[in-house]
Amino acid sequence: MEIILTQDVENLGFTDDVVTVKNGYARNFLIPKGQAVLATPSAKKQLDEKLKQREYKERKIVEEAKEQAEKLNEILEMKISAKTGEGDKLFGSVTNGDLADALEKEGVTIEKKFISIAGGAIKRTGQYEATIRFHRDVIENFTFDVVAEN
Repeated sequence: MEIILTQDVENLGFTDDVVTVKNGYARNFLIPKGQAVLATPSAKKQLDEKLKQREYKERKIVEEAKEQAEKLNEILEMKISAKTGEGDKLFGSVTNGDLADALEKEGVTIEKKFISIAGGAIKRTGQYEATIRFHRDVIENFTFDVVAEN
């Protein structure tokens, strides 16, 4: 079944993408939750018109995302301190929210849902890598260290 996504759906697509999914997934999950609509010929025409109107605005959004990515690339070293127990184990964990807060202090504004840390939550000290998506066309990899608090 062909549908038009009305919002970003992880592992499927972004807003206003036309995707093909199984009938049951569309009928029982995506459409009732308001995440998609059927891709009828009239809905496709409306989407085309909407995309044409949004093209100029999109360029501006991409430029802002690239500026944020440049700020991120200027950060040479990021250290997140956390309480540690025996050895290098952390009390609790460091998550994408903690990384978003640390980046906010450095002047890079990003929502935590757009940060993906390899392996999920961090439970030990060391160097880690995260993928940060500023826009669907602007994705950066970022390396940071988790260190023990003094």
